[in-house]
Amino acid sequence: MAKPMNHAEKLRYMTETPLPKLVIQLATPAVVSMLISSLYNMADTYFVGQIGSASATGAVGVILPVMSLMQAMGFMFGHGSGNHMSRALGAGRVEDAKKMAATGFFSAFLAGLIIMAVGLLFPAQLCDLLGATETILPYAVEYLRYLMPGAPFLVAQLVINNQLRFQGSAFYGMIGVMVGALLNVALDPIFIFGLGMGVSGAALATSLSQIVGFTVLLCMTYRKGNIAIKPKHFSPSFANYKEIFRGGVPSLARQALTSISTICLNTAAGVYGDAAIAAMSIVGRVMLMGNSAVIGFGQGFQPICGFNYGAKRYGRVREAFWFCVKLCFAVLLIVAILGLCFAPQIIGLLIKGNPEVIEIGALSLRLQCIFWPLFSYVIIANMMLQTIGMARKATLLAVARQGLFFIPTVLLLSWLLGLFGVQVSQAVADVLSFLLAVPIGQGVLKQFEQMEQEATQQEEMMAE
Repeated sequence: MAKPMNHAEKLRYMTETPLPKLVIQLATPAVVSMLISSLYNMADTYFVGQIGSASATGAVGVILPVMSLMQAMGFMFGHGSGNHMSRALGAGRVEDAKKMAATGFFSAFLAGLIIMAVGLLFPAQLCDLLGATETILPYAVEYLRYLMPGAPFLVAQLVINNQLRFQGSAFYGMIGVMVGALLNVALDPIFIFGLGMGVSGAALATSLSQIVGFTVLLCMTYRKGNIAIKPKHFSPSFANYKEIFRGGVPSLARQALTSISTICLNTAAGVYGDAAIAAMSIVGRVMLMGNSAVIGFGQGFQPICGFNYGAKRYGRVREAFWFCVKLCFAVLLIVAILGLCFAPQIIGLLIKGNPEVIEIGALSLRLQCIFWPLFSYVIIANMMLQTIGMARKATLLAVARQGLFFIPTVLLLSWLLGLFGVQVSQAVADVLSFLLAVPIGQGVLKQFEQMEQEATQQEEMMAE
């Protein structure tokens, strides 16, 4: 957007702007934000990988469930409060949106403090629970201790970023995320190699960049047209938390199951040594980078969905949904082809001088690339259900990929097929989640069509 808008102008913008233009305008900063955000973990994986130790690289993968848990809290409070805010703003209830913004933010910061306390008090026990082997454990504990001080700031900044996005101000969120991620990339080599801190340096760089990113994002809420987060608006009522959980539980379930599934993956891969854990960790980061683009498009779609659903413009919701699905499918198809062709080279960029890790990771990456384009429908449908408040269906779809299908698949196939079962498990889970998403998504789109017809008939009757 060329200039800041007030709430009335933003409502007109969201409900009247031609959809392809609107989706691109809102999705572009969201895609950039997600891609940059994924650099937090990708940067650590890359620079730690240059040490050349499978155990050190594996430690970053072992701690991934903790990062996923922090993201789960941030996305739950961010999506839950943001979903409600977009519908409230679409209906003209600005004060309601202000209270929800403050409630989501301060609740998330408290959740981050709790995670920090647990991580600092029980680092060894937590790393052992996460699937660390004896050789990986010292690196993982070291990484965790420096990571935890940034936990409340990471959780809270995810809330701010999502709230800005649901208000149609994704550009401001992108600025905050970009500052933090670029700082992380700059500090990693300084701390890891320049100061000789190793994996501790990677974690410290991540913590400091999260604090800086949080500060920038908080300042962005005070720009014109955005809802500023103020303590006086904090309203921890049962009704507000009910709304947050209704809109945020699907995100919590999705991210929490990512933590659990990563623990299961580490446990299954750990039977085959540190190289297997390191390889699957690297593949996970690569896939996360690609999925971030689709998630970004979905995030650009969500405020459009929320505003227009609140304004009863159901046809625009359907049109935006299909535009996002088709565009994301095309993007993932291109990325998947590149992944199939250059898998060894991609894995080799993230681990120095370890052919065993490259061999294991390359096959897993290629297997996942085969069905990768199907993820486009799954994630856009999930975000549509979540935004319009269909919590049960959204939660079912959210838990399908990494929980309902992946966890039993990786445990069963690793037992039946050995290491190949570990490598192919995510691809199998992706196909199954797509088969579940199609009938659920199509059923809701059909309801939109009926609701649109009923609204048209009512308007015609009133005109007569």
